Amino acid sequence: MASTYKIRVATGNYLCAGTMDSISITLVGSRGESPKTQLDKCGKDFSPGEVGEYVVQSEQDLGPILLVRLHKEKYSIFPQTNWNCSYVEVAAPQGETYRFPCYQWLLGYQTLELREGAAKTICMDKENELLLQHRRDELRVKRQAYRYKEYQPGWPQCLDVDCVDNLHPNDQYSCRRYSAFRVQMVASEVELKLKGLLDCKNSWRKLEDVRRAFWFYRSPVSEYVSTHWDEDAFFGYQYLNGVNPVVIRRCTEIPANFPVTHEMVAKSLEKHSTLEEELKKGTIFLIDCQILEGVPAAKLNGSLQHISAPLCLLHSTPLGEMIPIAIQLTQQPGPESPVFLPTDSEWDWALAKLWVRNSTFHIHEVLTHLLQTHLVVEVFLLATLRQLPMCHPVHKLLIPHFRYTLHINVLGRGNLFAPGGLIDLAMATGFHGLSHLLAKGLSTLTYTTLCLPDDLRERGLESLPGYYYKEDGMKLWEAIESFVKGIVHLYYKSDSCVKEDPELQAWVAEIFDKCFFHRESSGFPEHLETIAQLTKYLTMVIFTCSIRHASVNNGQFDFGAWMPNYPSSMRKPPPKIKGRATFESILETLPDVGTTCNTLLLLWLLSKEPEDRRPLGCYPDEHFTEEGPKEVIAAFQNRLAQISMEIEERNRRLPLPYHYLNPPEVENSTSI
Repeated sequence: MASTYKIRVATGNYLCAGTMDSISITLVGSRGESPKTQLDKCGKDFSPGEVGEYVVQSEQDLGPILLVRLHKEKYSIFPQTNWNCSYVEVAAPQGETYRFPCYQWLLGYQTLELREGAAKTICMDKENELLLQHRRDELRVKRQAYRYKEYQPGWPQCLDVDCVDNLHPNDQYSCRRYSAFRVQMVASEVELKLKGLLDCKNSWRKLEDVRRAFWFYRSPVSEYVSTHWDEDAFFGYQYLNGVNPVVIRRCTEIPANFPVTHEMVAKSLEKHSTLEEELKKGTIFLIDCQILEGVPAAKLNGSLQHISAPLCLLHSTPLGEMIPIAIQLTQQPGPESPVFLPTDSEWDWALAKLWVRNSTFHIHEVLTHLLQTHLVVEVFLLATLRQLPMCHPVHKLLIPHFRYTLHINVLGRGNLFAPGGLIDLAMATGFHGLSHLLAKGLSTLTYTTLCLPDDLRERGLESLPGYYYKEDGMKLWEAIESFVKGIVHLYYKSDSCVKEDPELQAWVAEIFDKCFFHRESSGFPEHLETIAQLTKYLTMVIFTCSIRHASVNNGQFDFGAWMPNYPSSMRKPPPKIKGRATFESILETLPDVGTTCNTLLLLWLLSKEPEDRRPLGCYPDEHFTEEGPKEVIAAFQNRLAQISMEIEERNRRLPLPYHYLNPPEVENSTSI
């Protein structure tokens, strides 16, 4: 008996998403296949944003529809054009509707096989050889398309693609986004060129001249920074709520190589209190830049730069201020490495703080930002594409959080931090020092670092007031954890289901191999045994892609536009004795005009999210088709809206609002 199937095909709403090629379809059911049928109606088909409706006739009832095949073939005399397909829907004669998510580009003339959208682990397919073979075929193709390479020794492995033009369109910025990014970059360069700043090798004559750069790109935060940057309280505030809020830790014992005594810091503490008492009370904190020891410095504009590895002691006052109370500019104490104090001369103390700012700049840009978000996320992404088929629930959960990551990372390797790139012109490390530091950072990176609750406990900062990164971050970690738990429990009914999922285990093992090189001291799991372990791991991945990246990326220009607050290089070595610093010597130490402008250009580009954004929790591509996960997603979105209201309410009471983790301002993915 003949059966009629109604077909709906959605074309992506992107520039040039439509096609003039011939599109045909074959339905594959449990009882047989339909004839290959051309999808053609009166007028133009497959225009951007259009949902076309068609009919497929079959001589038999095909049973439940398992797969659809889309055939993209030459049409008449027209040249080949790519096509972005969003989804296919099939309405069967008995009334069932099957949805087949696609959300990808079809290039050239090809046949693409799509699976019905219900998420399934491999165990759920064990009775159906057709679907098992489909999983194997998909992963075989993906592993050929997405290959690893070593970019630099000691770095996480990355995609074997040299430039963004060689990326598959699925992984490239949309035309709209790429155009906006290019306009931002060119406009910024032109402004600096017109002002004659970008190629200037001279020192700044006075700090006020820094305002000449990026005159039109100020923000309320950058203006606040330029006014308060030299205040001790604002110096400490930034290590809680600035662009690198993860380097400070509670200090319970003064390090042996940092000989700070009570007599040195007494004037910075409360009356009738001692340094030992404050250590016991938990009000003393430490920033230790030891990882910078041995990192080679580069030449910028022909001048050798300098890198140091300071230690900085801070005190949390009863007023809630975080105040620096002692700074040593090297890891080796002695007569040529004095401890600088707030009671020293104005310029000695100012210079010591500038060195801490410069050192944490390098740690932030290379480790906290580049390594701990962009590069580890790329391995999460590649392992997902190579080991988890599109129908796997973990693939469906994670894929929105990898949007555009490959584009920005490949662009970075080619233009930003490659030899001769923008970072080579702006940072004292240059490419060689950056590469050395990043490999060193990966060798010490741990699972604890990327799991916010564990990281806060390890640094002793679970209960510090005024730590808005912690407050907002923990709310969002818990929201993501609840979201992940809801999805995981739909598809993994017991711990044994996790343990016995070979695709999932291959995914985790590949991350452990390609990112951490089987280093057990990293604490990253090589396999997952329980639902709880899987939930924590997936929470960490989503948090890293979105929240962690936003916290260390989005404020870069706000806090760095005023160069003395965030110097990228130091042209003179750290002082070995006190009493010689002057305002003039500080200007001679800070980056020159051209280096400053290259840094500002870099920070502007990385902080300014181009168009075509998708904020956290925004999932316009419906990878999950069942009602269960849709309900979990809706609950997640409601919780994010509530968190946003709480953040906005708090910010109204703050002199300097902390908005970097407000969900509407957090991108779903590491995409810039």
